[in-house]
Amino acid sequence: MTALKAAGLNLWGTKLVTLSACDTGVGEVKNGEGVYGLRRAFVLAGAESLVMTLWPVSDYVTREVMTAYYTGLKQGLGRREALRQAQLAMLKRQGRSHPFYWASFIQSGDWKNLAGK
Repeated sequence: MTALKAAGLNLWGTKLVTLSACDTGVGEVKNGEGVYGLRRAFVLAGAESLVMTLWPVSDYVTREVMTAYYTGLKQGLGRREALRQAQLAMLKRQGRSHPFYWASFIQSGDWKNLAGK
């Protein structure tokens, strides 16, 4: 998926896009224009919020974080709070407390839960 293709999608009404692969929240800085990348493309396409990463992440750790994240969403937590709780859970795990494992994941956009509350 390229940013150009993502920007051409019609995602109006899409509450959440999760980009859990490596470096999905970074892009190229253009003077006077901001950062071009997948984040901007999905916002232009109409996504309300995004979860993405700022550096390479391991598949195993990503699975752990995303499982905890979606569990929080299913329990009615807000999009940001669900990610925060997943990160806090990772922080408490032996061998996963270093920010490398959990801090790469960020949320952008609407913070409310998926029901809009």
